[in-house]
Amino acid sequence: MKFKKVFITGGAGYVGSALVPRLLEKGYEVVVYDLYIYDYKFKPHPNLTQIKADIRDREKLIEAAKASDALIHLACISNDPSFDLNPKLGKSINFDAFKNVIDACKQGAIKRLIVASSTSQYGVKPVDVDVTEDIEAEPITDYAKYKIGCENLLQNTDMGDVKYVFVRPATICGYAPRLRLDLSVNILTINALVNKKIKIFGGEQMRPALNMKDMVRFYEFLLEAPGEKIHKQAFNVAYQNIKIRELAELVKKVIGDESIEFEVTPTQDRRSYHVNADKMKKVLGFKCKFDLQEAIRTLIDAYNEGLIVDGLNNPLYYNLNQMKKISLK
Repeated sequence: MKFKKVFITGGAGYVGSALVPRLLEKGYEVVVYDLYIYDYKFKPHPNLTQIKADIRDREKLIEAAKASDALIHLACISNDPSFDLNPKLGKSINFDAFKNVIDACKQGAIKRLIVASSTSQYGVKPVDVDVTEDIEAEPITDYAKYKIGCENLLQNTDMGDVKYVFVRPATICGYAPRLRLDLSVNILTINALVNKKIKIFGGEQMRPALNMKDMVRFYEFLLEAPGEKIHKQAFNVAYQNIKIRELAELVKKVIGDESIEFEVTPTQDRRSYHVNADKMKKVLGFKCKFDLQEAIRTLIDAYNEGLIVDGLNNPLYYNLNQMKKISLK
């Protein structure tokens, strides 16, 4: 174990709710720093500290992170509709507060910074173009623009001995304790389970997809990886590229219910791209192990076990709806 104590901003979110238990299992000390706006809290654990606080509070963030060895930055307003609800709020959290994260690393004992970025920065690309990490960013939304803005800011900052890396995940899918049902595979699955109908917005858009279990494995891997291999690098993380229509057909197949119908409607969402994830394999030797069928099965199992409560209407599963409900400022 290279690092003993890991500090995670936004650690009570969708990814964090799956990642934190895994890191505790591995013997790490973990500090979760989160606003906890989705009402999810971890069970007490001797190696876990939970801090309810805002990354925009610079002094509090610096103080809370100062004794940690590694920092995983997950905190953000995490999709385009949520960002567009209040662009000023989105910028203050997703970009302005990133300067506080940088300061927390420089002023504390942080040796490794792992930043959750996004493949959305690539914008719209012809599906016959393999989108590698080196391709020019062409963000078409403010959410994507500030993700690449954070990358540029960090690259132009003298970080001393802090080694840092950017993670550009595909759209994540599968069950996690703090569940999101506003992501492509997840929303198609819950609609099929509850309504026996899958609403397809568009359908021809190509999207990269990633099982939550591989997302957790990748963050875990980056904590162990040699610093010189990852420093100042960006890595696309994806299992496969698949059209929305094909995703819907896959969901229907895994559920195994022929009565499930498709309802196709037009969409303004033009995002479509074919992400190339060869770099993570060639440079790091990391390969995804879990397919999309497995992710869908985890959602089906959770639904059947009663772990998903009012899956179509509960705002806790939908970032935009919960932000509206609590009027986050």
